[in-house]
Amino acid sequence: RRAAECPCPAAVLAEVIKAFGAPENAQRMEEARDNACNDMGKMLQFLLPVATQIQQDVIKAYGVSSDGEGVLKFARLIKSYESQDPEIASMSGKLKAMFLPPMTLPPHGAGTGGVAAS
Repeated sequence: RRAAECPCPAAVLAEVIKAFGAPENAQRMEEARDNACNDMGKMLQFLLPVATQIQQDVIKAYGVSSDGEGVLKFARLIKSYESQDPEIASMSGKLKAMFLPPMTLPPHGAGTGGVAAS
């Protein structure tokens, strides 16, 4: 098996999602989330390394290099399949939701009237 080719992106993605659900990994993610306190900078500092480690543990079994570069390659591979495969797009969204905080956009001009005084 060549290291550059994942057997089936959907299968590997499903394994990664399953790994995040494992009790010990869920516990690690929860602790990292608590440490981050919904602060985006701290999310990158605490949560991302744990999420990356969990993904590395799974993808290395499929011949993908288990360093940060391997995780990035895997992410790019998944991204390239998202537009072609709704199942992969759905799982990718689920995976991102596990370690990215929900983004709340500030209301756009809400309550300001939005009309320039003449």
